[in-house]
Amino acid sequence: MRADRLLSLLLLLQNRGRMTAPELAAELEVSVRTVYRDVEALSAAGVPVCADRGPDGGYRLVDGYRTRLTGLTDAEAGSLFLAGMPGPARELGLGAVLASAQLKVQAALPADLAEQARRVQERFHLDAPAWFREADPVPFLEAVARAVWERRMLRVRYRRWRGEVRREVRPLGLVLKGGVWYLVAQAEGTAVRTYRVSRVLEAAETGEVFERPAGFDLGAFWEESSRRLEAAVWQGTARLRISPRARRLLPAQFGAAGVRALQSAGPPDDAGWVEVEMPVEAEAVAVSDLLRLGTEAEVLGPPALRRAVARAVAVLADRYGQDAQVRETVP
Repeated sequence: MRADRLLSLLLLLQNRGRMTAPELAAELEVSVRTVYRDVEALSAAGVPVCADRGPDGGYRLVDGYRTRLTGLTDAEAGSLFLAGMPGPARELGLGAVLASAQLKVQAALPADLAEQARRVQERFHLDAPAWFREADPVPFLEAVARAVWERRMLRVRYRRWRGEVRREVRPLGLVLKGGVWYLVAQAEGTAVRTYRVSRVLEAAETGEVFERPAGFDLGAFWEESSRRLEAAVWQGTARLRISPRARRLLPAQFGAAGVRALQSAGPPDDAGWVEVEMPVEAEAVAVSDLLRLGTEAEVLGPPALRRAVARAVAVLADRYGQDAQVRETVP
């Protein structure tokens, strides 16, 4: 709406001082020509906007002018909880709402606190997804988020490992973990479960409004389910001998499990290698994970895991050994 855009333009000038037309256009996601028209509209409404000419010019408010039109809408107030996560806010369809809310809050702050808030925004940024991993496509995230907010029943088609299912669910909350969105929901007659939003293939509201379970705590549910998942995933403990380089790789490749493994490290030998213990998943997964350390690690136990790694290494040696023999015979 144009009224919202005019207020955002006014708050931008109030919070940031002089801004050029292209800068305003970029912030408001409109054309420069639209900025010109909006500035004229503000001036016609009695807002003292000055235009400074020259290379350092731009638009600014007359010194001392401050608007008091800073009331937050319901959506803007709710979006402030995502103030540190502009990317996720955009995915939820709240990007413009959040930007408007932040401008209003900055405009309402005393000058010294507003300046401090700007410094924090300039110096800190949260980037949730992990390195070198594309974000999951979540075409139905906005629809799911709306259903969560409005307590609307959802009819979804969902892709599981064993095939697709169709369910009607009560969407209770959304969780962003490591750049991946999860829906916490309850299907009819079942316990509360977690669904990966990127695996939602269809989502439509049924038109029915549901009542949230009394006393349901999203944060507590997620913490408890995460503990259960971790307990189910770890199938055993591997004893490793790792090089100094592997000690640097462990946290990056295995996260918290790698950090805890380093805390269990024994004293280094003459070559700087140490022994550690690290939780591992099922044998096939553990072999794949541990081979990522290459020649920088040796599996000492348990014996079954050591033999499994040895078999995988033998297969690799045979496979690549054939290529080496061919290269050696080529004149």
